[in-house]
Amino acid sequence: MSENLVLNSVVESLDLTNVDVSVDLNTVIEMQDNHAHAEVETATAEVVEHEKNKKIIPSQVEVSPVSEFVALGLARELNQAVFDLGYTKPTTVQLRAIPLAMQDTKESRFNDLMVSSQTGSGKTAAFLLPVLNTLLSQQKEEFAQEDKAWNAKVAEALAKGEPQPKRPKRKNPLDARNFKPAVPGALVLCPTRELAQQVAQDAIGLVKHCKGLRVATVVGGMPYAMQISKLQNANLVVATPGRLIDLQNSKQIQLSKVQFLVIDEADRMLDLGFADDLAQINELTRERRQTMMFSATFAPRIQQLASRIMRSPQRVQVDSPQDRHNNIKQVLFWADSMSHKRKLLDHWLRDTTIAQAIVFASTQIECDSLAQDLQQSGFSSVALHGALSQSIRNRRLNALRDGQVQILVATDVAARGIDVPSISHVFNYGLPMKAEDYVHRIGRTGRAGRDGLAITFAEFRDRRKISDIEHFTQQPLRSEIIPGLEPQPRSNKSAAPARRGRSDSRDSRDSRDSRGSERTFAKPAKPGAWRADARKPFEGGGAGGTGGAPAKRHGGGQGGGFAGRSAATGSGDRPAFKPRAPR
Repeated sequence: MSENLVLNSVVESLDLTNVDVSVDLNTVIEMQDNHAHAEVETATAEVVEHEKNKKIIPSQVEVSPVSEFVALGLARELNQAVFDLGYTKPTTVQLRAIPLAMQDTKESRFNDLMVSSQTGSGKTAAFLLPVLNTLLSQQKEEFAQEDKAWNAKVAEALAKGEPQPKRPKRKNPLDARNFKPAVPGALVLCPTRELAQQVAQDAIGLVKHCKGLRVATVVGGMPYAMQISKLQNANLVVATPGRLIDLQNSKQIQLSKVQFLVIDEADRMLDLGFADDLAQINELTRERRQTMMFSATFAPRIQQLASRIMRSPQRVQVDSPQDRHNNIKQVLFWADSMSHKRKLLDHWLRDTTIAQAIVFASTQIECDSLAQDLQQSGFSSVALHGALSQSIRNRRLNALRDGQVQILVATDVAARGIDVPSISHVFNYGLPMKAEDYVHRIGRTGRAGRDGLAITFAEFRDRRKISDIEHFTQQPLRSEIIPGLEPQPRSNKSAAPARRGRSDSRDSRDSRDSRGSERTFAKPAKPGAWRADARKPFEGGGAGGTGGAPAKRHGGGQGGGFAGRSAATGSGDRPAFKPRAPR
């Protein structure tokens, strides 16, 4: 009965109502299979014929936007990640640095690289892409060897007539019994926590299609337990030197297997005093195969550092800080005082074209007070400096990236490591201590070829710093004024009045008063007092000046050093002596 029902349903589906249904079920099933194969062959022929007859216009051919990255020899997973991030064309530093970093040096087992490029030029991807590409290829080879060994083990078991073995389960790395020190294959060193977190975020975005590649961040100010758990099975570690050495000393991480060492912002690393830490990390990673150093300049101190930790490096000079930032407009406004500078800043922040902005202050106190003033004025602003805890700094940076905060008031701790494309303006409210920090400050805007505006406020006392900045960048800062907020013209003021008391000229022996007469510091003698004759201080004799006994102090003789009571005055007051001239 069931066979008849199946037969009827098949006949109806194949539209075989005119066919003799007395045939058996096997014959009908064969007819069904032949009918299905015929339909597939017909559809395939139609598609092929359609593709042949399609007219292809060269101008309408869509070229994959990631094709230029494919030409660099990157893996398919990385190309897809780059395309997902919206990057369609490599920058100049990427075109020059990536092929050199990926080349196979047969003559020497070392392939060190020094790269100098201005901020915002894509240096992060220039060292992340070749490192991740090599780690990914090594991982694929390792997986292939493991599969080969496993297949051989299975074949051996089947040949012996044994059951097929099972793959071992992955052990929980959070269990203390299964703990092993992290053994990363690549290490990226950054001078600040913000820069390390930014680099790690970029690396995570690039490995989202790479199965098995893990990225970990090691920075100060974060809980040890959380960082140790994230270090397990990490292939790429982005770290600051201090916390990394702490974990190395506590045997939580093993750096002897590091193959790639990248030092980002090497000049800033030396400024923050990490020279000894770099020397220690250099000793711990002696067996590495490649060292890459990225810096804004090839200053003599950078060359000395390279001579200690690198081996015959290749140099790539893409551009220097002296090259003009054509996409960043730089303007200078002179101010008379801090209150005048504050009015200039308030005027610019009222501009409706500002999407997001960073205001740089010189000190932490100035940063906090300025952020508070802006909040009271109705602006959405927060402060960011080194005295804040790392959790607060992370929250405020995330709020800036998410668009919840419009204005970030920061010190030079944020001059490197903030990559927010929506930052359109940078304000130098307080000038940097070093001229090279100015270049990194204005590099927070105009990222990845976008246009930006960098505005500097300076007082008359800051003119030396302005000249240092112009000398370092080798380009003048164009000065502008705002109607109604112009600085007051500086006139040639008269010399300040001399101080009271001692004369300004210590060599002067003649102290004259305002009327031109000789100034004396002694009180005038009382009326009727007689003065000692300075020309004849002590005369011992009588009229002839020879012999005779000395006269009494108040005696009445004719001679004597101190003549007796004057007959003319008859006064008995003590004599007043003329004082010495001041020195």
